[in-house]
Amino acid sequence: MGPAMPMGLLASLLSRVSGYQVVDHTGLTGSYDVNLRFRPEGTEGSTADLLTAIQEQLGLKLEPGKGAVETIVVDRAERTPVE
Repeated sequence: MGPAMPMGLLASLLSRVSGYQVVDHTGLTGSYDVNLRFRPEGTEGSTADLLTAIQEQLGLKLEPGKGAVETIVVDRAERTPVE
């Protein structure tokens, strides 16, 4: 549940829950009250899985795609000796 939630924040939260990078391409501005009930992956129950819940309860659809992602690459690391 989230009152007055912008779509960018919802995408960020869905990234954490789904384990995938979710990017907001809805074009929706403003804030929305979100109430999403879903069954966590690997469990059984009467509630819908995450993707189905997003589509049925919020009217949104997650679509796979490719895009640029910021990445930090560490070329080298050195350990400072400790006495």
